[in-house]
Amino acid sequence: MASVAPRVRAAAWTLWGDPVVVLAAAAAVVLGFLALYPTVMLFVGSFSDAPLGVAGRFTLANYAQAYADPATYRLIATSVVFAAGAAALSVLLAGVLAWITVRTNAPGRALFELVALAPNVLPPLLIATSWVLLLSPRIGLINVAVLRPLGLPPLNVYSLAGMIFVEGLILAPLAFLIIASALRSMDPALEESARVCGSSTLQTARRITAPLVLPALLAAGLLNFVRAIESFDTPAIIALPARIEVLTTKIFREALAAFPPNHNLAATYAMSLLAITVFFVYVYRRLTGRGERFATITGRGYRPQIIDLGPWRYAASAVALLILSLIVLLPLGVLVLTSVLPFYEVPSWETLRLLTGRHYRFLAESSRVARALQVSVTLAVLGATLAMILTSVVAYLTVRTRVPGRGLLEVLAFIPWAFPGTALAIGLLWGYVRLPVPIYATIWILLIAYVTRFLPYGLRAMTSTMVQVHAELEEASRVSGAGLLRTFRRILLPLLRPGFAAGWVILATVFMREFSTSLFLYTPRAEPVGPLLYHLWVDGYPGRMAALGVVISLASVALVAAARRATRAPWGA
Repeated sequence: MASVAPRVRAAAWTLWGDPVVVLAAAAAVVLGFLALYPTVMLFVGSFSDAPLGVAGRFTLANYAQAYADPATYRLIATSVVFAAGAAALSVLLAGVLAWITVRTNAPGRALFELVALAPNVLPPLLIATSWVLLLSPRIGLINVAVLRPLGLPPLNVYSLAGMIFVEGLILAPLAFLIIASALRSMDPALEESARVCGSSTLQTARRITAPLVLPALLAAGLLNFVRAIESFDTPAIIALPARIEVLTTKIFREALAAFPPNHNLAATYAMSLLAITVFFVYVYRRLTGRGERFATITGRGYRPQIIDLGPWRYAASAVALLILSLIVLLPLGVLVLTSVLPFYEVPSWETLRLLTGRHYRFLAESSRVARALQVSVTLAVLGATLAMILTSVVAYLTVRTRVPGRGLLEVLAFIPWAFPGTALAIGLLWGYVRLPVPIYATIWILLIAYVTRFLPYGLRAMTSTMVQVHAELEEASRVSGAGLLRTFRRILLPLLRPGFAAGWVILATVFMREFSTSLFLYTPRAEPVGPLLYHLWVDGYPGRMAALGVVISLASVALVAAARRATRAPWGA
């Protein structure tokens, strides 16, 4: 027995001497701190009786105050209706658009698919403001130029229905990606069998295609429900002026709009929002985890059969164009128009003489705009790079190694996926205001927030790429005498370049337009573009806001182009 303890200690020492184990432990510490620390501090803040930054005692008073108020249940119900309606609308629009572009011979379908992805470079805040300019009861372009001359009542974007409509359009591109991927992967033999049995195109679509893509429809709906209920972009532009209360606007009012601010109550409502999103993310993961029950793809490769719509193909193109006009063309058009008009008005031949570049000149001369662009570009480049390095390590450990606890790394990395931006911001406020590190009220707390919240986006890209690289390449490197870090840098990273670049582009463009988390954490010295866009709109400068939005969209496109060019250069040389 006396000899057992030395052997155990020697085995433990050998285990901790393994660089893979050390790397996994370091990654677990970093992920645990990023994901769990703000969660714990949000929980602590909701049960504290002291204000932000002051040590307090445990209390249930915050929850009693919140849930003794009948208005709390109304705002939760409103939040659920808003999220469910927006998710349903996004899936409906995306499903129709995906079916037309992927499965039919509608003219222009390749262009339609490309245009459907364009909103990914547009900040959701800009899409919401564009639809206010289009559907405002008093100044809305559609109301003034189309409905009023026809004697029709105006459409009111400042309503729950208006919020659902705008948020549904914002979420449609993500649903399109999910549904289009499912439609491309279907076994065409199933539809061919239905047609041989005498089913028409519509009957085949209803009885065969729809049930097979139902898991993708449900997954897209659940994911967009979570994104909608945690959204603050559309509520900030529409719900706050319309006095429609949802969970995110309630958190905003308690943390920023109240005097004095009540961060305890804000944390309480944020915990409620977090509980809702965690539940639906869990349902989403269960649904997607059972995808093999609905699988129609095996080892054979499938190419979906294109459905000949005959003369109806032009009608299908018209429907797709209408959907894309709502999602992309109308918001982008009114944004560009507003950026070159001295003040917003209904366009006419007379307004062509009023076109001006003064809003762009303002951007070029404003030190505040220059500082915001510098902050956002820094966060985009540095944050995306750090996030992708971390996700590369996590993907390697979870996919390529047998290190103990590797499943925990993936769980920790995906915890922020369920974390709403407003809830994460409140948790970070509680976590870093008393931390003896000069991070609070600086650009670094924004960097931590961005990396933490959007880490799962990069991990998905790296994991899907990692599984395609055969392990024999690493083994050859190890046999040749290369260590772990050198193998990772010289072998894996060059092979993982497409996934790394794809994840980097996604994160960089998201960081450039992020708003909901930034609004709670920024300071005048570290103001990103998202809060600046919002304040320009609230302060009554739609032209300046639109011009800055156009610049941000072009900057996002430039980031995408630069990343695509970087993938053609050799890495690790």
